[in-house]
Amino acid sequence: MRELVATETRQAEQNLWPMGPEIVKCTSRQRMLDALKCCPVDRPPIWLMRQAGRCLPEYRDLKETFSFRQLIRTPELAAEVSLQPVRRFHFDAAILFSDILVVPEAMGQGFRFREAGGVEMDFILRDRHDLQRLNTQGISDRLQYVAEAIRLIKSELGSEMALLGFVGSPWTLASFMLEGGSSGAHTQALQLFRRDRALFDSLCEELTLAVIEFLQLQINAGVDAIQIFDSLGGLLPVEDFDEASGHWMRTIVTALNGQVPVIVYSKGARNWKSLVKTRAHAIGIDHEVDLAEANRLLPAHVVLQGNLRPDLLASAEPQAVAAEATRLLELMRNRDGYIFNLGHGVPPNAKLENLEALVSTVQNFV
Repeated sequence: MRELVATETRQAEQNLWPMGPEIVKCTSRQRMLDALKCCPVDRPPIWLMRQAGRCLPEYRDLKETFSFRQLIRTPELAAEVSLQPVRRFHFDAAILFSDILVVPEAMGQGFRFREAGGVEMDFILRDRHDLQRLNTQGISDRLQYVAEAIRLIKSELGSEMALLGFVGSPWTLASFMLEGGSSGAHTQALQLFRRDRALFDSLCEELTLAVIEFLQLQINAGVDAIQIFDSLGGLLPVEDFDEASGHWMRTIVTALNGQVPVIVYSKGARNWKSLVKTRAHAIGIDHEVDLAEANRLLPAHVVLQGNLRPDLLASAEPQAVAAEATRLLELMRNRDGYIFNLGHGVPPNAKLENLEALVSTVQNFV
């Protein structure tokens, strides 16, 4: 009897005086937002870059009727594609289905898709005369189709699930604009940065203004957080990264003034000091980085996002995907402020059973 009373007393004391912050189950949206504040959560939230489209049969069905440009420019279709993966896998966040190149297009440099793959801009940005062809006035008016898609998505998600907006970083957008589209090398932006710094800065200033306006449009339409894709950040030497890319992302984050959390994903970049200086709430970690090293190097107030190898979703079996996901989850167990994601986007040949195993592993992690 004494042992039973002692046990009950200990249990009552534990209920009255919990050892740490109370963690309760919550909606997917709240879980995502709490993680972005470095608050304790019942489990890490999960969403995947490029979760919409590509590998999903329901997306491929739409692609038989509509082009990619029709999908992103038609609000009802963009909303449908954004919602498809969360209906199937119940991620903690949806992400707007669009493209980073809608910003250059809204500025007057359109793009189209090459038959052989990749994109081609309507003209190549070569000099100050070409820069003068760009127009940062009326960006919001020309991108209203994005705002309408966001409103449609939000009406479906309600308060249960978070919605992420996104944009390309000025450095990454400049790289596409100066190359004239997709390129195997993307050398022109770095050459301009070193050859004609004034022109490079003028271009990035224009892009930064356009990006800020576009993100404000997304925030006004209802996104809960945004991600800046600095997809070509790794092309910059560490010593050039801050001035060529980090500085402009820092300007964007500052201009948004904390209205919504910001995630910066700079693929291949290793200037951690500059990335932290952006004052983004979260930093995406690509799969070429040891997550344990990132956990050690980055301060505790910065949320980490990542970084399962995307190729596992295509080449491995579900058990191997689950095992590697569990390893990453255990590694980050003691860090408040962790979002599970890939180190890059979902590959087109990802197996649905692998995605199911991944999501189940994260959602059942305790």
